Amino acid sequence: MMKRRSFILSIINSLLAYKTYAFTHISKKASNMDLIIKSYPLNLHWPTQDPFLFCAYHKDHFPKGDGNLGVNASLDGRNIGSDFVEKDGFRMYHGTKVPGFPRHPHKGFETITLIKEGFIDHADSLGRGGRYTSGDCQWMTAGRGIEHSEMFPMVYDDKENFLEIMQIWINLPRKNKEVEPGYIIYKDEEVPIVKPNDKVTIKLYAGSFGDLQAQKAPKDSWAKDLSHQVAVWLIEIEKDGELIIPSSTGEDINRSLYFYQGEDVQLNEHLIKVNTGVDLISSKEIKVHAKNKKASFLFLQGKAINEPVAQHGPFVLNSREDLIKAFEDYQKNGFGKWTWSSSAATHGKEAKRFAIKKS
Repeated sequence: MMKRRSFILSIINSLLAYKTYAFTHISKKASNMDLIIKSYPLNLHWPTQDPFLFCAYHKDHFPKGDGNLGVNASLDGRNIGSDFVEKDGFRMYHGTKVPGFPRHPHKGFETITLIKEGFIDHADSLGRGGRYTSGDCQWMTAGRGIEHSEMFPMVYDDKENFLEIMQIWINLPRKNKEVEPGYIIYKDEEVPIVKPNDKVTIKLYAGSFGDLQAQKAPKDSWAKDLSHQVAVWLIEIEKDGELIIPSSTGEDINRSLYFYQGEDVQLNEHLIKVNTGVDLISSKEIKVHAKNKKASFLFLQGKAINEPVAQHGPFVLNSREDLIKAFEDYQKNGFGKWTWSSSAATHGKEAKRFAIKKS
């Protein structure tokens, strides 16, 4: 038991340091209504605005599998157990044989995991698990606390196991931080797609575009109330294509656009380079033009929760006192019962999605 707790706490400590902050308002009327509030480079972790907490972008060219879902490659020179430096095109993260994130706790917020390509094996302290794959979305509400693992199995032994995913953390308001944990998985074919023109494709994971609305958010999510205007879109614009993102008329609406693949694009009068994120004025229409090459974007938007945030790794609450109580609760009950045989549970060799429920 102590070994398990020590392992989990080591994961917490290697994620995000404890911090407390209050979200502040940025004037949306500055610079004569210029479109861009600020810009920043994109690396493994992308900064976000309230109500979001951050976004992790994983793009790994994993090698062929070793027959047991692990990588068929030397792991020499890696910091096994905390391997976040890209080497030979991939990272092992907290995995030792199979890449990924073994058993760890979450509390007080939600994760939205978008798989562009590859496989994730999920297992949790509610006894549920399974494998989800390209195009799928898992929206998990941690609420009062859940443990889970997210492993990246090498299901192919005869070719590269490419993985490209985004995991977005969205906060829960104070009143919902102790709700029952749970999650929804939307399969690729269940995610609405809108094509404003023949050169633009938008996958709607949250929010709406025109008359098309995304699938429902979990019942306790900040995104459940449509007046909060939460949007999570993946946008693809073909060469010489153009997209117009309408302005928002709501109060305290934050929006960000992450340009992670392609060449330079035009945002209104601004030229933006690839691997750049921009925080945008929500009350101004955005015209995105991909002149020279296909371009890919993540778009996030939402009404600010505007509550203090106290965070230590995957615990996101409102005060230091809340965090202390959360760690005490976790030490007492472990956020449920782990019934899987391994803290890094994987689910066999089938290269397809499926769900598992353990008694």
